[in-house]
Amino acid sequence: MRSPGRRSVLVAGAAALAAGCSKYGDEGGGGEQEQPEPQPSTTGSPTGGTPGGGTPESGSAQPPAADELAKTSDIPVGGGKVFADKKVVVTQPAQGDFKAFSAICTHAGCTVREVSGGTINCPCHGSKYTIADATVAGGPAPRPLEKRRIEVTGNSITLA
Repeated sequence: MRSPGRRSVLVAGAAALAAGCSKYGDEGGGGEQEQPEPQPSTTGSPTGGTPGGGTPESGSAQPPAADELAKTSDIPVGGGKVFADKKVVVTQPAQGDFKAFSAICTHAGCTVREVSGGTINCPCHGSKYTIADATVAGGPAPRPLEKRRIEVTGNSITLA
């Protein structure tokens, strides 16, 4: 009778551990290796100047541009981009008005995944934040995303 009892405890413990890892370690509800790769590749410059995000000068300027998040042209008006590797989201609610916020959801600590429809969206439990000031627009989030400082110099956006 001891073996079935131990197995039950081990199975229950393993299930609880797996549930805890997927809730807090998951950046988007899927595999750990697949999620980080698509997010940086859609953001442009943080991973080495992808097509559409760079100018000829930016290709060789990667070492000095370590804090560069994107070019201003990479952030759509009325939208934004999530930089999961830097835990920041940059939005442009109006032409030339760039904002930055923490990419960590205030509900359960997940990383927000996308900016669409005028909101910053978290995949874990459906929290949504406005792109203008990151106030809660829906979902279980208890408070706005924290503000982050950025600098816009020419066409370059960097962390301040």
